[in-house]
Amino acid sequence: MAEPHVVVLAAGRGERFGGGKLDAICAGKPLGHWALDAVADAGLDPGTLVVGPGSVHFADGHPGWKLLVNPHPEEGLGTSLALAAQAALARGDQALLVLLADMPLVTPAYLRRLAASRPPAATGHADDHAGVPALLDCALIEKAATLSGDRGAGPLLETATLLDPPAGMLRDVDTPEDLAEVEQILSR
Repeated sequence: MAEPHVVVLAAGRGERFGGGKLDAICAGKPLGHWALDAVADAGLDPGTLVVGPGSVHFADGHPGWKLLVNPHPEEGLGTSLALAAQAALARGDQALLVLLADMPLVTPAYLRRLAASRPPAATGHADDHAGVPALLDCALIEKAATLSGDRGAGPLLETATLLDPPAGMLRDVDTPEDLAEVEQILSR
């Protein structure tokens, strides 16, 4: 199977954080760098960053990423995933590896394992529900292209193979307190 096209969803407004979340320094580098570095360290090619309107500083220094602007990020995560899926359909992608920019503990080894899986595959979250990072196949890319609102890929992934993530990997950063906790983990 061909390497999946990587999509990093980064259009959230970071309201609970107070804005500028992905540019906030976390263990020596901008928070958003952790996801992009994990992709590179996994040996995967840069793909698409779905961002909101305005400048995107966290991606500076990471060449090769294509920016896709979600003009209405306030409408929810589903709109960002739909835009990425629509672009994937236009390119003829066979698989999409989707992750969030505010999950700095996702490891390169886990991304390699997910990318090598047969799609659809997803990360097992609490209560065995499927979520991101996830690997979408053609059928799920088509379904994702119709998403709206704040529902992400979760409902589409009911038939996906679930992979167990490393302990603690699924922490995301929504608040300054989350950033401080994740920074302590990364600084160990």
